[in-house]
Amino acid sequence: MPREVERPRRLHRTDWMALLSGVLFVVLGILILTRSITDALVLIPVTVVGLGFAGLVSIFARMIRRK
Repeated sequence: MPREVERPRRLHRTDWMALLSGVLFVVLGILILTRSITDALVLIPVTVVGLGFAGLVSIFARMIRRK
């Protein structure tokens, strides 16, 4: 059996836009399936605001990383 070589672990940065967008769509999917949201006029603004929030968090995270 070959001996394992120790390598330093590489940590990757969190992609906040992708993470929060995925969470948003999962939550919206659950709300639609449970019929908590039935009106499309409510769903569209919630989606746009949620994606805007995810974008702002992503921008702030990038600004903090560069300092």
